[in-house]
Amino acid sequence: MIRIAICDDETAVLQQTKLLLNEYPGAAFTIDEFTRGEDLLLSEHNYEIILLDIDMPETNGIETARLIRQKDKSVKIIYVTNYSDYTTFAFAVHAFAYLLKPLSREELYKQLEEVFEYMQPAADSLLEFNTSEGILRVNSKDILYFEYQCRKVYLRTHTDTYILKCKITDLAGELSDKGFYMPHKSFVVNLYSVKNIKGYDIYLINGLTIPLSQKKSMEFRRALNHYLSEGMNLTL
Repeated sequence: MIRIAICDDETAVLQQTKLLLNEYPGAAFTIDEFTRGEDLLLSEHNYEIILLDIDMPETNGIETARLIRQKDKSVKIIYVTNYSDYTTFAFAVHAFAYLLKPLSREELYKQLEEVFEYMQPAADSLLEFNTSEGILRVNSKDILYFEYQCRKVYLRTHTDTYILKCKITDLAGELSDKGFYMPHKSFVVNLYSVKNIKGYDIYLINGLTIPLSQKKSMEFRRALNHYLSEGMNLTL
């Protein structure tokens, strides 16, 4: 039995969401209901999935998710929102997906199916690179960005730096379908690592800042928006 929490201050939306979950043909759920983020945070249960409203009084969905992540790194958080521009919430705790109100049965069920796929045991997502020291295999989530500097391409992770044997433009093309994007001629950034965008600066989750070229600003924001709306495991 899969345990799901619904947290929404709109009672009608909460009940409609519960109805759709109860009618889902692919699995049976134990459903807990909350109308405040504070009450969800006080729950003693662990959840596989949380459907979380963003715009709530007192503790909003973003802050609620941040606090949940401090004790549970694996729960799949699906934000439910009236906002279509998800880049507004790029600074938030990585969510599995974003769904627009009013909830569509088709979209909700599609996201549930994707959650179940991610819940299946799977090998880490390893990427392979040819470095100056040999072949490197690294989990894609550990990569922050790539940087072209002094005629060399550097791979930066949370803890290490490697020199790659490749062109940064070729790298951008090879990784474009894996959640990476080139916001500047000298950088390829992991969209998973993006915390926020302010003007022409991209802030990463480790506090570093990557430049965003004016020419690529709109295109990059669109790519990030698409990445978040597709739920590219921002579990975060």
